[in-house]
Order: sequence, then C-alpha cells, then structure tokens
Amino acid sequence: MFHKKFLNRFTIGQITLALIAIYLISTLYFVLFKQSSFFLLIVPIILAILAFGDIKQTRHTIRKNYPLLGRFRYMFESIRPEMRQYFFEGELDGKPFNRRERSIVYQRAKNEKQTVSFGMQDDPNRIGYEWASHSIYPKSISNDDFRVLIGGDQCKQPYNASIYNISAMSYGALSKKAITSLNEGAKIGGFAHNTGEGGISQYHRSGGDLIWQIGTGYFGCRDEKGFFSDVLFQERANYPEVKMIELKLSQGAKPGHGGLLPAEKNTPEIAKIRSIVPHTTVHSPSSHSAFSNATELIHFIQKLRELSNGKPVGFKICIGRRDEFIDIVKAMVETGIRPDFITIDGAEGGTGAAPLEFIDYMGMALSDALVFANKTLIEYGLRDKIRLMASGKIISAFDLAKAIALGADACYSARGMMFALGCIQALQCDSGHCPVGIATQDESLYKAMDITDKRMRVANFHKNTMKALAEFISACGYERPSDIEPRTFHKRTEHGTSKSYAEMYFSDIKKV
Repeated sequence: MFHKKFLNRFTIGQITLALIAIYLISTLYFVLFKQSSFFLLIVPIILAILAFGDIKQTRHTIRKNYPLLGRFRYMFESIRPEMRQYFFEGELDGKPFNRRERSIVYQRAKNEKQTVSFGMQDDPNRIGYEWASHSIYPKSISNDDFRVLIGGDQCKQPYNASIYNISAMSYGALSKKAITSLNEGAKIGGFAHNTGEGGISQYHRSGGDLIWQIGTGYFGCRDEKGFFSDVLFQERANYPEVKMIELKLSQGAKPGHGGLLPAEKNTPEIAKIRSIVPHTTVHSPSSHSAFSNATELIHFIQKLRELSNGKPVGFKICIGRRDEFIDIVKAMVETGIRPDFITIDGAEGGTGAAPLEFIDYMGMALSDALVFANKTLIEYGLRDKIRLMASGKIISAFDLAKAIALGADACYSARGMMFALGCIQALQCDSGHCPVGIATQDESLYKAMDITDKRMRVANFHKNTMKALAEFISACGYERPSDIEPRTFHKRTEHGTSKSYAEMYFSDIKKV
C-alpha cells in the first residue's frame, strides 16, 4: 500500500529528477572532497539535461510523464526487428521471407552446403501447405542451363533468355555498388538484369544483358516536360547490352501508385541518368501519358519495337481488374499487334517503399494472376505467340517449378538476388540506412561492399538454383522445365483434403 500512496503523491518525473539530483550531488561531493576527477560529473549532468528536456518537450507524452525511462521505449522499438530475427524468430516465422528461405539463398550464393538435417520443420497437415508429387521413374538431366527464346514473329532480334533473371531494381533505390555487382554477376552467369524504371545507369552497363524497363515517368527517355521522347528512347534502346524492353503498367507491391524521388536524392548523376532536372522533387505519375486505353497501349508497344529496331517488347502488370487485361488481349487480336512477352507481378512482390494499403491489400496474388493470364491468352489463341514471365517471391527451385506449372515461361527475382548480395532483411529499404549498403546512397554504408565478391555470389546463387531446379524436376519425372504440369503440385485446402493445381485452376481444361 505504501508504494501506491507514494506514487500517487509524487510523479515518476519528480522521482526521476530527485534520483538524478542525488546522483549529481553525491558525485559532486566525491569530486570536491575526495579529490576525484571532474569527468565523473559528465554522466549525471548529461542525465539531468536529458531529463529536463523530456519534461519540457510536448511531442511525446510518454517521455514527458516518464523522463529518461520513456526513452527506453523508443530504443527497444528501434531494435525490435533485430531482436526478433536473431533471438526469437523460428525457422519458418519470418516475413516476408523466413529464416530457412533466406539461409538457402546465402548458402547457394556462397557455394556452401545446401542440405538440411533430421527432417522437415513445416507441418504437412496445415491448411495452405504445398508440395510436389515425385515419380518413381526420375529422369536424368545433364544440362541445367535452362533457357527460353523470347521474341515472336513480329520481332527482329529475339533474345535467348535464362528462365531465371534479376527483377527490376533501379539505381537510386539500390547503391551503385549493388547495381554493378548484380550486372557483373548476370554477365558471369549468363542471365538478364532488369534495370528498373530509373533508367540505364553506367553501373548497369558492366557487361551483363539488360532488360530496360520503362515506367510512367519515362526516366531516361523523357523530354523536358516529362513526356515520352522518341529520340532518347531510340538512342538508348539500341545499346548493344539492351536485349529487351519492358513497359511497366503496374507492379505487385504498389499497383496503381506512382513513385516519388525526393529532391535531396535527385543528385546531378541521378538527374542525368533519368533525364530530369537535378535537386527537384519528381513524381512518377500513376498512369502513362503516352496512351490511355488498350488499343493505344498496343500501338505504343509496336512503336517501341520499331524504335528499338525489332527488339522484344513486352509489358509488366499486376492484375487487378480482370476486364482490363481482357481488353488488352482483345486489342491484340483486333490490331494484329502482339507484345513479345508479358510479365505478371504478384501482389506479394517487393518494393523499397509503398503505402500499407497498397502493399498488403491490393492486387492479385501471383498464382491466381498467372493462371488467369495464361488461360486468357489460350482462350484468344495467343498463348503460343507470347511468353509469360513471373515475378513475386520466387527464390527456390520449388518456387520456379510452381510458377512454370501455372503458366510461366521464365521468372524474375529481386529480393532473392538482394539476399545473394548480403541483404539481411533489416526492413530499412525506405530509410536510406540499409546496414549492408544495398538499398542506400550513403557512401559510408555501401563503400564496404566488395564487388568482386558480391558478383560471384549473385552468379553462384543463379547457378546453384538452376542445379536445384534440374534435380527437382527430374525427381518429378520431367526432362525440361517446359514439361512441368499442374497436376504435379498440390495444396492442402482444408483438414484432410488436398487438391492438385490441375483441380484447383484447370478443371475446365481437359489435359493438364
């Protein structure tokens, strides 16, 4: 009862100040009469200043009511992700990627052991569990350099692409050393590197094949008013390392939402790359100014193909309204103009920064979107003329095989490649303070990156993932990725019941 009466009579702030005063007076006594060093006074003086500052400020109630002690709340909150990841997180708990998923990327990137021991840690009886049915007659696959030719009969320069490539990440979002490492890794491994919508920087031009992404801001191919520039596009689209052009309509992490480049990040170097005025805030519009409907979109794609001298051109989309995607496909039929590929980005795709409502609650999941796009193209007789690429949390051989079973011809990975670079999932991408120097422009953070080492990790991750895919599909009885069928994959839909992907998604098609 005494402590309750005591706390009712005195506030925590008063008690804290009294303790600091006692500490200060006792320290002063030792300094003056025991001939101790005046340096002993530094700590109590700093504490007194902080405590008085907490009481005087009006922004944080908890600091005002609990001077000094209230500060621990913010300190613990700031290190919560690290504490959770290092001490409390289970192997399958982390989001968006759990520890087991991250670990397999690290191991493959470093050419370390890629096996696990003792048994599975997942629960095969939980609703949502997915697995593949193997064959008692596995195949023998000698070549794991899986590739697909992208470019239809309207394309003059088709590209023989790996089925696993680096997804869109701009210079500006990633550091110059990260971009260079990714591109040089792509060169070593023989796969493609998507530039992201921020344009083609000198760091993208380190020898690797490029897929140039064009967004709503037309960075790198815009005039002084922000509209698409034929001249600038034609010049850069014909760089020899640019193998394909990808027109971004929307992305999974923030569909229907344009990006923002703050003035402080818009350096003269960034401005030159993006064809914008330096030290100004630049908004990426939510929609394109070069077209406003499906027919205009298709004609714009043809324009890009002509200006690039017949290179493969496609578009990237996170599917929302199904009728709009169907309208685009109808426009292909009506005009006779077809893209060479379509990239389907699932709602589970990543980004450096996006509003919560967009990143968590908007857009179609990759599995559903792939199936819908695949079946729509089949319905309109275009599936054999257009390649489908998939993006959204694809980091393992299982992820690749599953996407291919649902209709993908090739896949992208962004965060998987970032893990290969050394990303620790600190969730600081939008702060500019990425601790491993990947998603930052702070030289003090990225200068420690060793490009020679990181590029090999990127190449190793790709190589070992392709090897894992070869082993995986051979165990399922297939000789090549294009043979994978939906009936091989299963998902537990309720307790005691599971369905194959063929039953879930393709029951209206006879042979799957």
